[in-house]
Amino acid sequence: MDLKIPKNYVNHLDLKETEEAIKLVKDCFEVELANQLNLQRVSAPLFVAAGTGINDDLNGIERPVSFDLKNISNVEAEIVQSLAKWKRLALARYGFTEGSGLYTDMNAIRRDEVLDNLHSVYVDQWDWERVISKEERNLDFLKNIVRKIYEVLKETELVVYKKFPQLQPFLRDEISFIHSEELQERYPELNPRDREDAITKEKGAVFVIGIGGELADGKPHDGRAPDYDDWTTPTGENTKGLNGDIFVWNPVLEIGFEISSMGIRVDKESLLRQLEITDTLDRKELMWHKMLLEGRLPLSIGGGIGQSRLCMLFLQKAHIGEVQCGVWPDEMVRACEKNNIFLL
Repeated sequence: MDLKIPKNYVNHLDLKETEEAIKLVKDCFEVELANQLNLQRVSAPLFVAAGTGINDDLNGIERPVSFDLKNISNVEAEIVQSLAKWKRLALARYGFTEGSGLYTDMNAIRRDEVLDNLHSVYVDQWDWERVISKEERNLDFLKNIVRKIYEVLKETELVVYKKFPQLQPFLRDEISFIHSEELQERYPELNPRDREDAITKEKGAVFVIGIGGELADGKPHDGRAPDYDDWTTPTGENTKGLNGDIFVWNPVLEIGFEISSMGIRVDKESLLRQLEITDTLDRKELMWHKMLLEGRLPLSIGGGIGQSRLCMLFLQKAHIGEVQCGVWPDEMVRACEKNNIFLL
């Protein structure tokens, strides 16, 4: 069982207070995010048709939950694993223009997830996507958007503190930036996950740039699908990238806590490079990929921000099951109960 029990864990909120605080976090963050990034809320699918290329295959090994449809023959539906590619379709369909975009509540099932303090089978995120210009496809623009999101995090933390003063603020004033290559050079003896912990403990809040491309040891910092984030360079070298992850230091679990995966999305050139690098050029024949290659989808930046992750962080909970309902191993439930961790 992969479970971490914090020493002397204090549960600051009872069950009813927890539910009240969950709504407070979600309502505040959603409104502030939309204001900062000029986003409009839209509806999103729980499932999509298989074989279209719309569903996200994450690292390429996770199995989507699929089922047939009684009234539509020869069509298999898949529960979404994320909305990374669906959102660009929506940007085009709704006619969003440069500097504007959408956000939505993404609810997914990831059946192959390893259950622990941070991960469950059920995933809930704010998924967002914004139209950008060709000139905005650069690292400075990406960093600017990251800073805006961090300001939303800080504003939400303050709102929670005013309502529940027992939840003392802990976020740093500013977020730092580091490339995954530099992170490897700084901590060559550590694996990627431990590097994240080390840099986040030092900086308090950090955006790790360049997720998906190979580093000096021939391995990526973490896996990324080849067809949504741009993690290559124009020369074909796959160690730079225009994407990354936001981490903040979690004082309860004492770890680098991932809040968001995001990035500037692939254009025609970077899609072809990354499909070639990952030996998945056959995807060019899928509907979504054809639309992108034909220039029928806008350039964009986007990401996902974990709803339960944020609630867990700001309510200073030790387990994601304290802020969302789920199914857990009996052994985990018993261990949590013994340590004042009450799963919903």
